Amino acid sequence: MLNKSVNAISDTYVLAKRNVKRNFRVPQLLIFSSAQPIIFLLLFNFVFGGAVAGTSEEKYIFFLLPGIMAQIALFGSIQTGVGLAEDLNKGVIDRLRSLPITRSAVLAGRTFADSARNVFVIALITIVGIILGFRIEQGYAKFFAAMLLVLLFAYSFSWVSANIGMWLKDSETVQVAGFLWVFPLVFASSVFVPVATMPSWLQGFAQNQPVTQVVNAVRYLAVGGVPNGQHYIYATILWSLGIIAVFAPLAIRMYRKIQ
Repeated sequence: MLNKSVNAISDTYVLAKRNVKRNFRVPQLLIFSSAQPIIFLLLFNFVFGGAVAGTSEEKYIFFLLPGIMAQIALFGSIQTGVGLAEDLNKGVIDRLRSLPITRSAVLAGRTFADSARNVFVIALITIVGIILGFRIEQGYAKFFAAMLLVLLFAYSFSWVSANIGMWLKDSETVQVAGFLWVFPLVFASSVFVPVATMPSWLQGFAQNQPVTQVVNAVRYLAVGGVPNGQHYIYATILWSLGIIAVFAPLAIRMYRKIQ
């Protein structure tokens, strides 16, 4: 049992390293995955800041940046399914399945590599936010904890995307399907506007869905001023672990059944 666990960790590390190297060998992927959240941050801050938040963009950046971090997490998770679909079509998965490696390591290596890319993108968007006036008001330790929460959240949704990627098996279709479920979660949440400003029939969903939990947790840790902030931290952790517990075994099972 111990040897199997050690082998699984070793296999996961090797495959994660392989996928990380692939990301840096395709600089276009890093450039465009970084450009998109920066564009969202600039547009919403300067174009919609006053109208959406009812205040100036100087204050809106404190509200907006934690939401953009969560948005990055969800958008980045789509790439897990896209990458798996590409590997399936190119025969990479077939070659990996022929090797004496742990089956779960193929998927875990992919999800961990995508988490490493998220670290880079989140760090970059934080620097841009600081240039625009964002300040870490709760201390760097709490802000670091906020980033870990976002990464855990992104990692959990990577397993959802992995299931979609292996189910659809076409990278373009996976990308379109990914945005179909990601967009409602992002925009019907507290990412861009307070939930209280939404129609009453939508507020129940928006307040209790996982994106709002992680956004409010990040705001609580980075900026403060969020009532009952610890509740959102616990809720984010529970949502993330629950999603992993459900979708990771499903993805591994689907991977084993791939013909």
